[in-house]
Amino acid sequence: MEQRTHFVTLATPDLDASRTFYRDGLGWQPLADVPGEIIFFQTGPGLVLGFFVEEKFREDVAGAVTETSTSGLTLAHNVDSPEAVDEVVNAAVQAGARLVKSPQPVPVFDGYHGHFADPNGVIWEVCYNPGWSVDDSGRVRLGAPD
Repeated sequence: MEQRTHFVTLATPDLDASRTFYRDGLGWQPLADVPGEIIFFQTGPGLVLGFFVEEKFREDVAGAVTETSTSGLTLAHNVDSPEAVDEVVNAAVQAGARLVKSPQPVPVFDGYHGHFADPNGVIWEVCYNPGWSVDDSGRVRLGAPD
């Protein structure tokens, strides 16, 4: 199996809340939207984030899970500056997110980040990390800032 991910699919107790938050609140464009079932958003080259109604999610995974909470998980969105962190976190809160952690410095990598939770409790980290970059081939670099 190749080392890559194409879809991240999260069970959601409220698909309409996910749609409203991401599409209407944050302005994301759905890749596919099946009312009452699932909505997909392309979030990067070859990468899709999906929100699947929890009952149908459990059916799809043949009952392998009974609890569909997303605790212990964060999704991250890196931006180009501390000011952009503030802007994205504020926009998410205006769109209906719950502020989890106000934007603040992260001394360990000389960065800046904040966290919000979407209407289903999915926690997003918005981060400025000067040591994070993606080259032309799509390979991620993590290291000390240049």
